[in-house]
Amino acid sequence: MPSTATFDFTDTVAIVTGASGALGSAAVDRFLEAGATVCAVDVVEPDSEDAQLEPGGGYHFYEADLTDEDEVESLIDEIVDDHSRIDHLLNIAGTWRGGNPVEETDLEEFDLLMNINLKTAFLTSKHALPHLQEREGSIVSVSARSGLEGGSGDGPYRITKAGIKILTETLAEENLGTVRANCVLPSVIDTPMNREMMPDSDHDEWVEPGEIADVMAALCSDATSVTSGGAVPVYGKA
Repeated sequence: MPSTATFDFTDTVAIVTGASGALGSAAVDRFLEAGATVCAVDVVEPDSEDAQLEPGGGYHFYEADLTDEDEVESLIDEIVDDHSRIDHLLNIAGTWRGGNPVEETDLEEFDLLMNINLKTAFLTSKHALPHLQEREGSIVSVSARSGLEGGSGDGPYRITKAGIKILTETLAEENLGTVRANCVLPSVIDTPMNREMMPDSDHDEWVEPGEIADVMAALCSDATSVTSGGAVPVYGKA
């Protein structure tokens, strides 16, 4: 169902990480639609067969490994050089792994999830913050419903998503009155990969990426100017 909400981000600059994925590309589209200058960031280029970001879609694409602090610092400098400001940061870069109890989980898998899900958000927030503070901007990150409690088989994933929630609350507390920081808590997002991995699930209960992008846009808008440190459920019927 298309959104009926309208937002005006004219003359603002938004960074969207994980932009080539399902949720990231939906956020890129949503912020472009609202008039923002969108800086789409990913290690996967738009012309890759794995990308869901439409090539030549009106955004500015930046390729960067957000687990590398030097690259993140250079990325932020380049974006500010190109566009003079940063108003919104959407930390969407992330991945999922699961299936094994802790004693059977390889360290490489734990490190992968920590790096992609949590380290990217930490580093990008760290280096974007001075510019966001200048604009009294906003950060919206992606946690998960499963990050609210422990569970069986996907512990490292849950740990990283719990970390995103705490990072969000910390950013909000440290930047009261300047930068607002919130996160969203998806359950299962309706993506081609999730449909392939869970073909027998009731896909009608899943939330479409565009619907979550609408909530992220709302959290960056004046409509939520008094909201910071929030963890907003976007479960749908799941």
